[in-house]
Amino acid sequence: MSFNFSEWWDTLETTHKIYWGLAIPFSIIFIIQMILTFVGGEVDVDGDPDFDVDHDGGAGFQFFTLKNFIGFFTIFSWAGIASIDSGYSGLTTLIIATVSGLIMMTIMASLFYFFSKLTDSGTMNINNAKGGIGEVYMRISAERGNVGRVLIKVQGSLRELEAITDDEIDIPMGSVVNVKDVINNNILLVSKN
Repeated sequence: MSFNFSEWWDTLETTHKIYWGLAIPFSIIFIIQMILTFVGGEVDVDGDPDFDVDHDGGAGFQFFTLKNFIGFFTIFSWAGIASIDSGYSGLTTLIIATVSGLIMMTIMASLFYFFSKLTDSGTMNINNAKGGIGEVYMRISAERGNVGRVLIKVQGSLRELEAITDDEIDIPMGSVVNVKDVINNNILLVSKN
């Protein structure tokens, strides 16, 4: 018992052929696309452009993309095939297939939107050091006499930052300090407690 593609294809109705004609290529492209997406096949290309681009760096909710169209036609075609095989009319099949495809587009757009939100620029916000506890790395003179250095964990990373104090005595190396404020957006105001 062998499968004869030509005989099988000739027995299909025109609408069935349309759905199968969409299902096969879009399913193959969809599978390749998913493998490349999760394995890292989306390649960033380095170049030396002669223009300046300014954007907010965030990807919004993108509904009409190539990936979403591929997902739409993949699910659209398979839902159409399943509906025809279940005996639904042409109009009912078209509605079921279209709604299924749109649901797939929404799911894919949502997934890629939320995946894009998982990235972190890595830029330190020094104001996140407020209220933190650090260790003096380089002596800090009393009453803002000189700028010393403090080792402090900010945003999950150990940083060496400049610090001053309003305390009346010097703070020696190795002392534990509390960050009270940030001065000029780059120097910590600390106090020994």
